[in-house]
Amino acid sequence: MRALALAVLTLAPTLAAAQEIDCAQAMAQVELTFCAEQDWQRADADLNDAYKAALALMRQIDAGLAADQQGAEAHLRAGQRAWVSFRDEACAAEGYVMHGGSAEPMVIYGCRAGLTRQRAEGLWQLAGSGG
Repeated sequence: MRALALAVLTLAPTLAAAQEIDCAQAMAQVELTFCAEQDWQRADADLNDAYKAALALMRQIDAGLAADQQGAEAHLRAGQRAWVSFRDEACAAEGYVMHGGSAEPMVIYGCRAGLTRQRAEGLWQLAGSGG
């Protein structure tokens, strides 16, 4: 069943992209799923920018430390990898409220978008703390 959900996650944007979709007016499930996926993609792009900014700060911090004291960059990278795993698993669990239904991917994308925006905000705050 998880493979089916992943297939829907993969196909829904492709099917919906064939049409012009106004997300403010979306009503059909395929449109709602497409719009939720687009929202997550925008949040993910912001997350990537925030991560790069935070990573630059961690590198700067490491550069000012003795070699045996460095670790800011490594910890941020490890934390980000762990966070991505957390996000994906937490959102897969949240998807179970609509398990097997056509709205399951939309719920997962919505969860990913929300958690991703929160993480990006935290990383932007971190990146801004170095200046």
